[in-house]
Amino acid sequence: MKTFVVALRVTLVTLVLTGILYPLGMTALAQVLFPSAANGSLAKDESGKVVGSRLLGQNFANPAYFQLRPSAAGTGYDPLASGGSNFGPTSAKLQDRVKADIARLSKDNPDATGEIPAELVTTSGSGLDPHISPSAAMWQVPRVAHARAVSAARITAALDEAVSGRDFGFLGEPTVNVLELNLALDRQFGQPAAPPAGPTATAP
Repeated sequence: MKTFVVALRVTLVTLVLTGILYPLGMTALAQVLFPSAANGSLAKDESGKVVGSRLLGQNFANPAYFQLRPSAAGTGYDPLASGGSNFGPTSAKLQDRVKADIARLSKDNPDATGEIPAELVTTSGSGLDPHISPSAAMWQVPRVAHARAVSAARITAALDEAVSGRDFGFLGEPTVNVLELNLALDRQFGQPAAPPAGPTATAP
């Protein structure tokens, strides 16, 4: 009985310390030191409405917005079903999907120069990567400029300001957070007209 009582006390103390006090303390500390990150790195538009997380990709069907790479997460950009397609290079489904994306991108970007960047037809491992390379964004500039009736030079300038450099100056590659870039375009040039309603029509 004595051993049981000691074990029970240790269990209760451990439960209180690691199951209640420690999580509450870390949550409070995070709210004080990193409130934005602790609450999901949420992004808001000019009206203060939450339009997504800076850490999660989402679909942008409106041609006036820069677009991300395809997503195999659930039905697309589903944060509850993060993952890749797991299709191999010989997969017929993968080849058909890439061909369809190439046809769509070619149709939607008639003024784009150069080959379609590979990342715009390949999914990320998580399906939720919110970033693309500056070159993939630059390829889309003519479409975005035409849809917004703004010069390509002004769109390019906004894109240049949104480029994030390498971590610590040497790790990784420069990237562009697409949600932040699209919000910057709305702040500078105003929100564009909504595209025709559809099952995948999503705008920030």
